[in-house]
Amino acid sequence: MKKLLIALLILFLLFIGLTYWSVSVKPSEVYISKVVENSAVHPALKDSMPVTVVATNQYHANALKRFMQGVNYRRAWEAPVEAQVFLLDSFKIDKEGGGNQTKSLKIIDKKGIIYSLRSINKDPDPLIPKAAKILNLENIVIDGVSAQHPYGAVLAAELSEVVGVLSTKPRIVYVPKHKALEQFEDQYGNRLFLLEYETEGEMNWTHYKNVKEIVETDDLQELKAEIGEKLNIDRQQLVRARLFDLLIGDWDRHSKQWGWVLQQRNDHLVAIPIAGDRDNAFFRIDGVFPTILTNHLVQPMVRPFEEDIDYIPGFVYPFDLYFLKGVSKDLFISEARYIQQQLTDEKIDLAIKAWPKNLVRLNGNEIAAKLKSRRDKLVKYATEFHEVIEEKDAVQVPLKGSEDLDLPLSLIKCFDCQ
Repeated sequence: MKKLLIALLILFLLFIGLTYWSVSVKPSEVYISKVVENSAVHPALKDSMPVTVVATNQYHANALKRFMQGVNYRRAWEAPVEAQVFLLDSFKIDKEGGGNQTKSLKIIDKKGIIYSLRSINKDPDPLIPKAAKILNLENIVIDGVSAQHPYGAVLAAELSEVVGVLSTKPRIVYVPKHKALEQFEDQYGNRLFLLEYETEGEMNWTHYKNVKEIVETDDLQELKAEIGEKLNIDRQQLVRARLFDLLIGDWDRHSKQWGWVLQQRNDHLVAIPIAGDRDNAFFRIDGVFPTILTNHLVQPMVRPFEEDIDYIPGFVYPFDLYFLKGVSKDLFISEARYIQQQLTDEKIDLAIKAWPKNLVRLNGNEIAAKLKSRRDKLVKYATEFHEVIEEKDAVQVPLKGSEDLDLPLSLIKCFDCQ
């Protein structure tokens, strides 16, 4: 027994030693949004001209770090990709935004359409637990960003077009330092971004006709409180969008990440969902730490993108209970079959080719294989997804982003109770 305890102690100390060794592995010099072709000097960069950029080298790792903290998408973060130079000369800056990791600027064009510049490079500092900082283990969280594909949102948008799900149509742009950035020049200049439509605004940028406006979830709830039965959601489109999330492994789908196209149909409005913020699509995690920390018994709401979905409840959010509880299983199954029919092997392969060639070579085959596997099992996933929604209790507290709204109790529980 004593020998066993000594052996366990040695293994524990070895693990601790490897942990600190792993988190200490970093590039000697970190760069962000490094231009590798053409000139980074502003006068040489013209709007829409192509420029080749590397997102960052901060996730570069040796064999030990890859073993302990995962292979993830490190090579994609270091891959040179072609971006278009984007200047804000003809845009008005509305305000700064962003979530826990992403910095963003909302900008408005001359037509009044709102766009968002979302940083490709992330800053997860707000997510680092105090204990990790005390123990000097914050690199575990910082390095975890490498599990996100820096350009996954672009591929997700291509795939969503195939199955008839609205996207924000992101494209890769490089914003040099220039005067139109105003007070944001130092913080946002010489950086890579995804330029995409915002999930709110009075101007319609979608293909839908008779659109009154585009609103976020909290505004949708307030409008529902005002006009009641004259406003409904398009359940078919929302079910399809959520099954698409399962397909691409986008596990982070809380209510603040959705917009709604308000379409006038006769005497009532129908809200059609738009998914925003695809940072966690195709989320790839491996390595000792990520595997432990994202086990469904430890962190059920962070799910890896593999050939099979190992834990469907990890995809079910209060958002689903609020909008989809009571919707028939038949609708889930029919929408799963629709996606299966539309998203053929050929269309998956074609969508992946919309990526820069470097990314196709690095991750194209792997992601395509996983998509095809998950697509083939989508009816099974849809059935289980529906079952989990129906088994869970109804929402009892406001949705994320709606905490300060003065809503009737019935509208806190569900959007359109049946």
